[in-house]
Amino acid sequence: MKEGKRFLDASKGQEEVASDQQKGLEQPPLEEDYKGELINLTNIDELDFPKKDLRQAILERRSVRSYSQDPLTLDELAYACFMTQGIKELREKNTFRTVPSAGARHAFETLLLVNNIIGLKKGLYRYIASKHKLLLISEDETLQEKILAASYGQKMVVKSAVTFIWYANTYRMTYRYQTRGYRYLLLDAGHVMQNLYLVAAQMNAGTCAIAAYDDDLMNQVLSLDGEERFVIYMAPLGKLNK
Repeated sequence: MKEGKRFLDASKGQEEVASDQQKGLEQPPLEEDYKGELINLTNIDELDFPKKDLRQAILERRSVRSYSQDPLTLDELAYACFMTQGIKELREKNTFRTVPSAGARHAFETLLLVNNIIGLKKGLYRYIASKHKLLLISEDETLQEKILAASYGQKMVVKSAVTFIWYANTYRMTYRYQTRGYRYLLLDAGHVMQNLYLVAAQMNAGTCAIAAYDDDLMNQVLSLDGEERFVIYMAPLGKLNK
C-alpha cells in the first residue's frame, strides 16, 4: 500500500505547475536520432498473412516460454514491428500508430535482439518507425549472454527468433504530462504488449511479456542512462513447438 500511495502522490498537484509544453518550450523529437545504413522492410500494404478472427486471436492469446528452432521470416518481423509501433500517420507534432498512447506522445523506441531471423545477422537492431526500416546497432558476439544475464537467466530471450526490447524516452511524455507521464508510460507498455500477443496468435507463434530483469544491468548493456531512457518491457517472439 505504501508503494501504491507514493505512486499516486507522484501525480498530484501538477495543475499548479505549468508543463514544459504549456511553457512553450521546444517539443522533443518524435523519434531519436540514428546514423547508419537502414535495412529495408516490406511495406505493410504488401504483407500478406492469413486472416484470423479477432475473437479467435484473443481466445488463443497466451504466454509461451519455449519456442521451436524454426526461424521467423523478415516479413514476419516487419509485420510484428509495424503492428506494435508502426506509424499510420506522421504529423509535425505527433504520430498516430497501431497502438494508443497518452496524447499521442509515443515515447517508446524498439530494440530487437535478433537470434534467428531469415536474412538478418544475429545482433541488436533498432526499428526506425518513421521509415519502417531496421538499423543494425551491434554485432557484439557477447551481447546475447549479457542480455541473458540481465534477464535473470531467462533463456527464452536468446532461444526465441527475436526478443523485442522497448525502452522509454521519458521526456517525450513528461514534456506534456510531467511526473504523471510515468504512469502513462506503464499504460502504453501494456497496449504494445497486447498487440504483440495478438500478432503472435495470428502467425502461429508465441510470445511472453517480461518485466523481470535487472534494470541497472539491462540499461547498462544497452547504453541507456536509466533515468531519461530506460528499458520498460521485453518480449521474445518465436515459432511454436510442433
